[in-house]
This record gives sequence, structure tokens and C-alpha cells, in this order.
Amino acid sequence: MGELGWGVSAPTDLRVEHRPALLGLTEPSPRLSWRLPEGAARQRAYRIAGQMGDQPWDTRWVASDRSLFVPYGGPPLVSRAAVRCAVRVRTGAGVSAWSEPVHWEMGLLDPDDWTAHWIGPAEGEVPPPGFRPAYHLRGDFTAPGAVVRARAYATAHGLYELFLNGERVGDAELAPGFTAYRSHLHVQTYDVTGLVRTGGNVLGAVLSDGWFRGRTSYHRLPDGFGDRTALVVQLHLDHEDGTTTVTGTGPGWRSAVGAVKAADFFDGVAADLRDEPPGWHTPGPVSHGGTTPHAPRNGLVGGPWSPVVLRERPTARLISSPAPPVRRLQELAPVSITCPARGVHIVDFGQNVGGWVRLSDLGPRGTLLGLTHAEALTPGGGDVDTSSGQATLRWYEPPRGVQSDLVVSGGPEGPAFEPRHTRHGFRYLRVDGHPGRIAPGGVAAVAVSSDLRRTGWFRCSDERVERLHDIACWTYRNQACDIPMAEITRELAGWTDFGWNIRGARLVHDVSGLSAKWLADLAADQWPDGTVRNYAPDPLGPGSLTARFAIPHGQAGFGDAAVSVPWETWRAYGDDGLLARQYASMTAWVERVARVARDERHPVRRAARPEPAPHEEFLWDTGYHFGEHLEPGPPRPPVTLTRQRIARITDLESFTAAVVEEMRARDHAAFATAYFHRSARLLSRIAGILGRPDDAERYGLLAESVRAAWQAEFITPDGALTCDTQATHLRALAYGLVPEELRARTTARLVELIQAAGTRPGTGLPTTHLLLPVLAANGHLDLAYELLLRRGSRSWMSVIDNGGTTFWEVWDGITPDGRTNLALNMPTRASVVEFLHGDVGGVRLDEDVPAYRRFTVAPRPGGGLTWAEVKQDSPYGRIGSAWRIEGGRFSLEVTVPPGTTAEVVLPDGTRAEVGPGVHAFAARAEPADSGVA
Repeated sequence: MGELGWGVSAPTDLRVEHRPALLGLTEPSPRLSWRLPEGAARQRAYRIAGQMGDQPWDTRWVASDRSLFVPYGGPPLVSRAAVRCAVRVRTGAGVSAWSEPVHWEMGLLDPDDWTAHWIGPAEGEVPPPGFRPAYHLRGDFTAPGAVVRARAYATAHGLYELFLNGERVGDAELAPGFTAYRSHLHVQTYDVTGLVRTGGNVLGAVLSDGWFRGRTSYHRLPDGFGDRTALVVQLHLDHEDGTTTVTGTGPGWRSAVGAVKAADFFDGVAADLRDEPPGWHTPGPVSHGGTTPHAPRNGLVGGPWSPVVLRERPTARLISSPAPPVRRLQELAPVSITCPARGVHIVDFGQNVGGWVRLSDLGPRGTLLGLTHAEALTPGGGDVDTSSGQATLRWYEPPRGVQSDLVVSGGPEGPAFEPRHTRHGFRYLRVDGHPGRIAPGGVAAVAVSSDLRRTGWFRCSDERVERLHDIACWTYRNQACDIPMAEITRELAGWTDFGWNIRGARLVHDVSGLSAKWLADLAADQWPDGTVRNYAPDPLGPGSLTARFAIPHGQAGFGDAAVSVPWETWRAYGDDGLLARQYASMTAWVERVARVARDERHPVRRAARPEPAPHEEFLWDTGYHFGEHLEPGPPRPPVTLTRQRIARITDLESFTAAVVEEMRARDHAAFATAYFHRSARLLSRIAGILGRPDDAERYGLLAESVRAAWQAEFITPDGALTCDTQATHLRALAYGLVPEELRARTTARLVELIQAAGTRPGTGLPTTHLLLPVLAANGHLDLAYELLLRRGSRSWMSVIDNGGTTFWEVWDGITPDGRTNLALNMPTRASVVEFLHGDVGGVRLDEDVPAYRRFTVAPRPGGGLTWAEVKQDSPYGRIGSAWRIEGGRFSLEVTVPPGTTAEVVLPDGTRAEVGPGVHAFAARAEPADSGVA
């Protein structure tokens, strides 16, 4: 690439968009990011050179200090182009060497590139939910000559696994993932060069309902995106002579029901391993080979291969995903296997995971086994407790047990059972029907989640606090399955509570691609009036307003994820292109809230004040809101849902309607208006970043008007808040709602409320992540540590004390006597990592400079800790903060990556500005707080 370096080391970690290397990229104008050479303080210019096919390019030197999301600078990209490029930079030390090149390939960019057809299984009437098999699909093709490059482009309406000549293609699971299928569909690209043979070949696939037509969300309604599954695969075979053979799904393909007789995320998998067609995905004739006199669940038996249903060529927007694929990340061996009764095994894997079980010890051929997955055991530990998965089933009659699978053994020489067309949340497994003793090596838990890169680590002198960090990492990892799920057993939906959970998630994993992918789904499913749905993607789509069990969308705090997630993603990764892409979605949401606030008044307020006060046009006081969801304390008095009315409710549909009526009657103005102000304020800042000064001014004025309205309505003349809860005081402090002169008073009242609750948190899902950082930032670090280390009810340590391995939906998810409450994997309380990284370790993002290009290191020792360290992989490189107290001295070592600066603040108030490198500091140790045991 010409021009040798001047002895300066090379840039590293060259990557495309959010990934290090890609096959099948469909972004027509990709961006590159890199890390500067070791020790470089600032980039002055960059130069990118590379090749697209046989077409070279060179940007020459571009004067810029930007090294994140830089336009690649080459010629217009074309379908299937192989691209290779490298970067070098000019810094104060001179010109660097060239980086290691990055390689990627473009996907099929033009709809006309698709010649394969959608095909569907030979299915008559759509089977009822819970009785839908996974279909085998098979097609032959011929490779007329030696192949030097072969690519398969695949996607599905449903879930698919792909096979070529008997070998499984790729390692992605649950493909093509969960997306807003009405708007776009993600395509996976596979390198199959080593699997293609000259002559006859067989391409096979297993296709099931998945998120496309399976049960999803709290309502568990099927057929959200359609009632017919389908597959499309296109192969491009490049030969030695320069010609290309294109083949794929189309006429001549056949389908049959194989071993998997039913597959659904909620209803689980039922499989008869005796009924797998031998050699169904290898060349040569194939017979079904079914010998089963019955098939579990649905009565389907092995039948003949039938012609597939031929459909049109793809016309939807087929694109690559910015998110990493879902993969099998880890296998966990049992920590114990007990047999409480004959034929019953209880397996403890020691860790709550999202995934499935691989069971190889299936007993003699024909043995029918039932598998029930659970996050906990019943009180006394005698059986699995499935109550967390049934939390939304009070009046709903599921067709099968919760989180259950069925399998008929194919015998000792038969295949293992691994239900790759479902996903469960579990630590424990109950196996019914095994005639012997399951060997420890005969069963394993498989953790299956988005393959997110780990980016944050924490260690300290207290093993319990380290354990909290480990529990948080598992919680966040289980939550990520192509979308950020709220919990992992009962809903499998991308709830918009990610708006406050992203702050902790991004500290331990790289969620840039996951966030970008999910935000595209959120915007695609946003209503024309700007309403953001409670979860994205939304399978109900236009039917959300009329569906059974419909909970109204557009809720405060939740819908505000349309603004907060792009903002927090930009802060962590510096992707201003994402801000630009999501800008229309953000403004539509804020304008919708402003319109509702202006045009509607709550009945209680109308009755108390017939003539509205001027500030009321900026109060958001109507609609259905969860509010401070799952806030501990005594239940609120019912508004319209009387005991007599509850007694008359007999089904979930009636119950939901009654709850909606009650929640609309409540006045959530203090809660909703706080989020209205925050979103308007953030949108003003985003508009400024994007070079939209008029919008920045307009939304800034809107934010100030909303803030003034909140103060007029919810601050009394003597400075108290009318809504006297921990959560309201936290929001008021965190979102700048109280005037500066009232911050001390508001903080003092927050402390009083915490102490009045027995020095226990009183926060629900939206506000828990604010609790410890806000206390630390407002002069009550000692109380933050006291809450961190507090044991007993409503505490972080109760998770450890009561055997939890992930954080729970409610504070007391598992009580000391073993009872469980709601879900046992929810990210809300995993937000403790914000305090551990930002206050204990002291590494914090700058408020104005994204991606840790400038950051603060300000450890705040306390709680009796004598040392702590945080490592954070930022887009610019590894950040480190390690402090220790010994002999009355506080010592700190700070690692600053190339191209960044840090402000270091010692506990005694000493400050220093430092650049790249490793820096040591020392000061007199402040008296350490002993904490609470």
C-alpha cells in the first residue's frame, strides 16, 4: 500500500460498522473504526487504502482527528464484492505503519439479485398453536466444476437451521432472529466453500415457527407476523474458470415432518428421535424411515416427502443485521443430580441461564421423557418451581406445561436431544420418565444468547461485592437474545425498559450493534402518531389496539427509550450516524407526548381546577402508565377495581380491561412529566450534535417549559415535593427537575425516606439504577455503601443470601423460606454495576464527549473496601482504574488509552489531567467507612 511507516506502531482493532469482519454486509456506505497506536495522544490525519475486488482505492491523507465511524472512502460497493482495506494515521509522533487489514464481503444489495424463491412446507390447514412441527426441507443442486468460493444467503419467516451435504452450516442459533418482519428481514451469509462437492449436492433446512408465527410476549398470541412459515436460500458458487452458478430454494424442493413434532418458544419442543429420516440432508435417495406408532403432543407421524409450496421471490427489505449473532456461548455441567422419586431426576446446573439442555442419556429406545425447566425449586427443594414462568397465566390456560420439552429416545446409539428451536430460562431441570440414573456427563445446560463481546470487569476486596458484579453479568447476558429481553421465561419480548437498563448493560458488554438493531425495530413499529409500543418488535402490529389482553402503548419511561437508548448508545460508542437515523423516531415521540400534554387533562385535575393553569399544557397527566412499576411498599388503594369487581372477573381479557381502566384513572403526572422533560432535554442536545440549531433551541425551550410546569405542580411553596416517595426524589435530582437551591433539601428528604423504610430501597423498575449513584453524587456516599452491603429483605445482598445467581424482577424474588416472586432474571437491579464501575472504581463517561474520548477517574472508597479495580474496554482502548488503601495511604493507578484524556480526582480532592499511558497517584487516605455487614 506504498509509503512505509516512520517507526510508529500501527493502529489496531480495525472494524467495519459494529463488527470486526462481516460476510454479507448490506450497508451501502459502511464506516470504519480503529484504535490509535500505543501512546498516541491525538490523531492529526488518517489514510485508508484498499481494494474492492480488483479495484484499488486510496483516500490519501485526510486531515481529521476522527477514528470512530469514519466513511470507508472507497468506490461504490456492489453485491458480493470482497473488500480489503487498512488504515494508517499521522500523530504527533509521526506517521504510523499500516494496520492489519480488515476483510468483509457485501451481500445481495439489489432485490433483483434474488433469483431464489420463498418456499413453504407442504402444510394443509395451519396446525393449532402448540402442535406445529419443525419441517425438514430438502433440495438438490449440481456444482458443474470445482468451486473457489461459495456463499449461502439465507433467511426465514420462522427459525431455520441450514445443512449442506449433511454438515450444519455456520454456528448461529435461532436465526434469523427477532425483528420487525413487516419492515425488514435479516439475512445471514455463510461461507460454504469447503462443503460444496463437484457434482451432486443436497441443501437441507429445518424450519419452525420461531418469533414469526409462534407465541410471543405476555399475551402469547400466535401468528403475529403471519400464519405460514417460509424459507429462502440462495447459493452462489464461483468456479475456477470465472463463472458463477446460482441456485437455491425453488421448484423441486420437498418437505416432510421429521423428529421435531412441535416447536415453540413457550410450548417448547416435542421430538421423537426414532423418526428422523436417515440421510435426509445428504446426496442420494432418502426415505422417511419413520417407525413410531405415535408422536408426542400432536399425533403427527413421519410421512412421505411432499413438494413444497412455491411462493414469490423476495420483495421485502432483506438486510444484514448490525447485531452479533445468537450462539451457544457456554456449556454448564450439573452441580448435582437427585432422584426424589422413581423415574424423576432433578438437575441443578448451579447457574440461571437462557438456553436449552443437551441430554444425551435418554434411556432405552422408545423411552418417553418429559423435561421441565425452572429458575428455582419449590420451598423445601423437592421439585422445580415453574411459578415465575406462569406469572402472566392467572386466567390463561396454556396448552402445555410452562418451559417444558418432550422427547422419545432413539436409543443408546441415537442422537442426543438438543431443542434448538426454543429457548428456556432455567437453573434447574426436572426429567420425568428415565428408567435409570442419568449420568452427570449425560446432561448439560447450554447458554444461548447474543454473542456480545465482554467489555467490563470489576474486582475488589469484598468477595460479596465481586459476586454481585458476576451476577449482573449473567443477568445481562441472559437478557440479550437478538433483542434486549426484559426477562427470559414468560414473555420473550423486547420491552422498552431497555431505556434505563442500557446504562448498566453497556458497562459489561458491547451492546452497540444490539442497540442499533433493536432501535431499527422500534422505529419500524412506531405508530404514525409517534406512539412507541411497549416492546419492539411488536408481533401484534396494527392489531395491538384490538387484541385480547391489550395493554395500551406509549407509556412514560418506557416509550422514552426512543430517545434515551440512542442517546446512551452515542455516549458509550460515539455513533452519531445512529442519532441521525433515529432522529425522526425521537422527534415523533416527543411531539406525540407534547400533543397529549397540550390537548388532554386528567379528570381529577379538571375537577379540582376547572380552568386550567397556564403551565398545564406542559403536564403529561393522562393515559395508561405503569408508573414506578413494582415499587415496594403497601399496595395502592384501588381506584375503580373493587374487590367485588375482582370477584366477578373470570378471564385474563376481563382482568386486563379492568386494570387498564384503573390505571388510566390514576394520576401519574409527576412520573410522566419527569420523563417528558428528560426526553425533550436530551432531544435538544441531540439536535445540537446533529447540526440542527433551530430544533435544538425549540426542544430546549420545550424542556424548560416542562420543567417549570413540573415545579409549579409538584413543589410546594415551602420547597417539598408533593409526591413523597424515594423514586420521585431520585428522578427530581437525577433529571434536574428541582432548582439548585432545593437540591440539598430534596436530597435530605430522600435520605429520610430511605431511613424511614428501615434503610431499604423503595424504588421500582424505572428508578433503581439511579439510587446509589444519585446518593453518592449528592453527598451521601456512606448511605450508598450501606445500601449496597445491607442484608435481609429488599437488598442487593439478599440475592446472594437466598441462593440467587441472577437478579430478580422484584427485590425479594426468592424469600428466605424459598418462595419465589415473579421472574428471576431481570436487569433492573443488575444496574448496581453503574455504582461499582462509576463510583467504587471511579470510571465515568464525560457528559459532553462520547465514547470515553474524555473521561473521569474518581474513585470513592467506602464500605470497608481496601482495594478495587475496574477495567473498561472503550472504543479507544482499555481503561483501567486500580486503587488500594494501605498504611493510611491511598494509591491509584490509572490506564488511559491512546487518543483519550482523563481527569483524575483523588478522594482528598486533588485533581490532575492526564493523557495516554499508565499513571500513578498517591494521597492520604480518608477514614474508611466500615459499611454494614
